[in-house]
Amino acid sequence: MKSGLSSRLRCGIFDHLDDDGQDAARQYEDRLKLIEVCDSLGFYAYHLAEHHCTPHGRGPSPHLFLSSAAQRTRRLRLGPLVLLLNLYHPLRAFEEICMLDQLSGGRLEVGIGRGSQPIEWGYFGISADAAPSRYAEASEILNIALKGHTLSYQGDHFELSDVPLALRPHQRPSPPIWIASNRAESAQWAAANGANLACIGPACAVRNVTDTYRSHRPHNTAAHGREPLLGLARMVVIAKSDQDAHAAAETAYRRWLESFKFLYELNAIPTPPALPLTFDAALESELCVVGTPASVRQVLLQQMEVAGANYLLCQLAFGNLPLEISLYTATAIKTEILGSFGG
Repeated sequence: MKSGLSSRLRCGIFDHLDDDGQDAARQYEDRLKLIEVCDSLGFYAYHLAEHHCTPHGRGPSPHLFLSSAAQRTRRLRLGPLVLLLNLYHPLRAFEEICMLDQLSGGRLEVGIGRGSQPIEWGYFGISADAAPSRYAEASEILNIALKGHTLSYQGDHFELSDVPLALRPHQRPSPPIWIASNRAESAQWAAANGANLACIGPACAVRNVTDTYRSHRPHNTAAHGREPLLGLARMVVIAKSDQDAHAAAETAYRRWLESFKFLYELNAIPTPPALPLTFDAALESELCVVGTPASVRQVLLQQMEVAGANYLLCQLAFGNLPLEISLYTATAIKTEILGSFGG
C-alpha cells in the first residue's frame, strides 16, 4: 500500500523542550523564536511533550507554554503530544483544552496518553498498577465532555454528577485528537475513533502500525474534513556540509541522551531496549536523519514512503543544538520538502 506522498504531505515539529544548558527563560525565548519562524515557513503544527522532574522536559505544563506560542503565531497549529491524563482531573483537562483552543483561534491539536515513564507518575502518587484504569476513565470522561454540555460519570477513580460545562472549544465538534504509539492495538483504537497517530522507530516497523490503522479505519470517516495524519517522528539536523551537520548533531544528541537517561539512572532502572545509546546507533536506528538539504530530503521521503506515513514530525531542536542550526534546518525543510509538496 502506498503512503500517498503527494500534496497531502505535511510537516510538523515535535519537541521535548529538553534542557539545553541555558537558563530556562532564555531557552523558552529561543524556542518561541523558532516557533515563530516555523509558523512563517508553513509548518503544520508544533507538538510539545509533557515530562516531569527531569531535564528531559522543561515543559511540564504544555498548555502554559503553548498559550505563549499561540500569541506569537498566526497559522501554526499547537498541541501537547501527549497530555499525561493520569496527572489531571479530566474536568480540569477539558477546561484547559477549551481555553487554549479559544486563545489560539481554533488551532489546538490534543494529544492524550499515559506517558512512558511510571517514575514520573509515581512522583504524583499514581501507581503503575492504577495508571491504566485511571487513564481509561479520564480519556472516556474527556471524550464525553467534548461532546456534551453537562457531564456525569461514575467510575472507580472519578465521580461526576450533572457538572455544567460552561466553556466549549472553538473547534466543532472538538479539536483533533492524537495518540503517540507504536502498538497495533493503539492504532486500531485511533482508527476507530478518528484520532491521528504519531510513531517513532524504523520505518519498516512503523509500516505495520500504519497498515493496521488503515485497515481498521471506517471508510466513510474523515476527521475534521481531512485525511487522518499518520506521523513519523525524526530528529533532523541539516547543514551546508555533512561534516558540519554530523558534528552538531552528535554533540546535541549526547546531551539529549543524558537528559533522557536522568530518571532511569537516578532510580537504577534499565533504559528502554530500543533507546540508541550512541549517536551512531541513533543514525542506524533511523531516529536521527542528518546531512545536507538534498541528502536529508532523499532519506526522509524514502522513510516516509516505507513507513506509510503522510506527516513528518521533525524534532528540530534537542540537546544543546544552537538556535541558528535549528533555524537553518527549518528553512531547508521548507525549501526541500514543503516547497516540493505544497505544504
